[in-house]
Amino acid sequence: MKRFMQIGLTLAILCYANAENYDDDEYATVEIESENSINTNFNNRIKRNGRILWPYPLNNKSEAVNNDKQGAGATLIDNIKDSQRKARFAYWSYPQSPIVDMMMQTVAVNYSPVNSNDPFDFLRDSYPLPKGFTQPLDEYDYVIIGGGSAGSVLAARLSEDKPRATVLVIEAGKPEMLLTDIPALTQYWQLTDYAWPYTMEHQPGICMGSDEQRCYMPRGKALGGTSVTNFMIYSRGRPEDWNKIAGQGNYGWSFDDVLPYFKKSERAELKKYKNAPYRGRDGELTVENVPFRTGLVEAFMEAGRLFGNPTVDYNSPDQLGFGYVQTTTNKGHRLSAAKAFLHNHKRRKNLHILTEARATKIIIEPQTKRAYAVEYIKNNIKHTVRCRREIILSAGPIASPQLLMLSGVGPQEHLQTLGIPVIKDLRVGRTLYDHVCFAGIIFRLNSTNASLMEPKVATLPNLMQWLQFGDGLLTTPGTVEAIGYIKTPLSDNPENVPDIELIDMGGSLTSDYGGAFRKSWKISDRTYQTAFSSLNGFDTWQTVPMLLHPKSKGYLELRDTNPFSHPKIYGNYFSDARDIQTLKEATKYIINLGESAPFKKYNAKLHLAPYPSCATHPPGSDSYWECAIRTMVVSLHHQIATCKMGPNTDPDAVVDPELRVHGVDGLRVVDTSIIPSTLSGHTYAPAVMIGEKGADMIKKTWSNVI
Repeated sequence: MKRFMQIGLTLAILCYANAENYDDDEYATVEIESENSINTNFNNRIKRNGRILWPYPLNNKSEAVNNDKQGAGATLIDNIKDSQRKARFAYWSYPQSPIVDMMMQTVAVNYSPVNSNDPFDFLRDSYPLPKGFTQPLDEYDYVIIGGGSAGSVLAARLSEDKPRATVLVIEAGKPEMLLTDIPALTQYWQLTDYAWPYTMEHQPGICMGSDEQRCYMPRGKALGGTSVTNFMIYSRGRPEDWNKIAGQGNYGWSFDDVLPYFKKSERAELKKYKNAPYRGRDGELTVENVPFRTGLVEAFMEAGRLFGNPTVDYNSPDQLGFGYVQTTTNKGHRLSAAKAFLHNHKRRKNLHILTEARATKIIIEPQTKRAYAVEYIKNNIKHTVRCRREIILSAGPIASPQLLMLSGVGPQEHLQTLGIPVIKDLRVGRTLYDHVCFAGIIFRLNSTNASLMEPKVATLPNLMQWLQFGDGLLTTPGTVEAIGYIKTPLSDNPENVPDIELIDMGGSLTSDYGGAFRKSWKISDRTYQTAFSSLNGFDTWQTVPMLLHPKSKGYLELRDTNPFSHPKIYGNYFSDARDIQTLKEATKYIINLGESAPFKKYNAKLHLAPYPSCATHPPGSDSYWECAIRTMVVSLHHQIATCKMGPNTDPDAVVDPELRVHGVDGLRVVDTSIIPSTLSGHTYAPAVMIGEKGADMIKKTWSNVI
């Protein structure tokens, strides 16, 4: 309490000292479009209650009025003193903010406080053993390896019923902290100890703009998993995706089967769409629209309508189009799976959660092929915990197959080369699909204050605004403002299924002057400085095309028998030429969007980046764009199928439709690694759904056991 009061007093003094001279006329009321007026002109907006401290310096009334006409989304007060605002902006910009800078250091890789009295300990959540327990039990009913998106749901559901089963969660990462709640800082978490820094093996001609020419594939390393580090985008995939999965022999996985589980966990706060029959209203996971938007998103929406794409709820099973981004946030704060499903239940006597504990092996009896114990390391001490009912592997699409193979379940030939005794010969890790995108389509805007730029957004006043009201500029999820789905002419799917997702941003990867944004994608210094540094300080707009249904298939395998080594990941991006052709079609589409009438007000001009790797190609030519895509291809961390689900007639299947590992008793995999084919959307919402459905399957199996 004493430390909390000290930090609170420090914040109060700093805020008072630097904000005492702000007059009422330096605040602006942000205006956003009504959900009920999506077809009206996007200059007609409805005022929202509350005030946002507007960080952008403006010269005079005429510039303010002109800026409003350009869609900045704010009505600014007359008579702003330009020199004073510029001086204050310079002080408040992120690099000069001592508190934000100091707090960011606490989540840096290998951070350790200078003494045992870390002043930011109170910012972190904690999960001690329940009262009355000084150490974990020797045996539990269920042992869950991984407290990520699906694992958090599993732990909550399996420990809720009476008579209560005992549940242990073994999680390698730490609990989240206050800063991970800030949506605008999303890109920072890919560079901290909250992420596993997985990197793809080198593939010639791919990821040429990345460090070491290897694509970066971070996964969440936290209680809550990737839901602590992702962009919080909530999308379920199309009904046709799930019906295809069911059609592959996976009973119980059609869209009608999985929809109740999507709804079970969801609490939709989406104004116009919250009462739709396909949305959930009573779940733990809040889904809402971002409370702050730039005018650029309205231009994107209007351009979409001009191109025949209506403004819709993009999670509607019956509609395809563009929609304002829906995020797993609660009143502007990130709502991770741990916060939604575990935090309120941490005192359950039968739920024990071990953080910073690394599972190293699942022990399986070779003769009976039954999994009965887990080895893990915590505080550099090796432990073994036994399991009465089931061990549930929920470590994610990279760590789950790695641990299976280390435990003797995997491709026989591969395991034998490493000297690992083979318990069950299954094609673990031999299928890997990933969503990749092209991060190089950027428009420079010949207008000011139109886009989000980090020095103007990451300020201490905006931090205090977010802390107090949960709104303002810090609520933007890494500048993402809308999602659009299109079907290019190259699609060979006869159904109404998109092959490209458009991720619309209120800025671009240059919004932080080459800082955390491009580093979170591991874009190299040389590539950024040569290709994009000329955009530093200018307003920009970017839409990122994501390839939804790649034909190319990768795989992963063990590097060695050390459980602390990262596996070898082979993405095989663009090994099927149709994938790069589809991204080229999407690039043309986005260029047409940026050159359409709604963007004329910004004088948007396409930036043809001079990539070092593409110097021999004429800028704007077909060969230039292919080279650019190969240079700036980025993983969006949606790996699937490494523990592929399928019936026993599927030679590539690792788990059956009830998520039980083929040929091994007492062991299931419950995370996105089981998804057998690509989805038209992100994987966080499906991970939560898989956790819900997996929990019901497990409870049904053991329903008659006391």
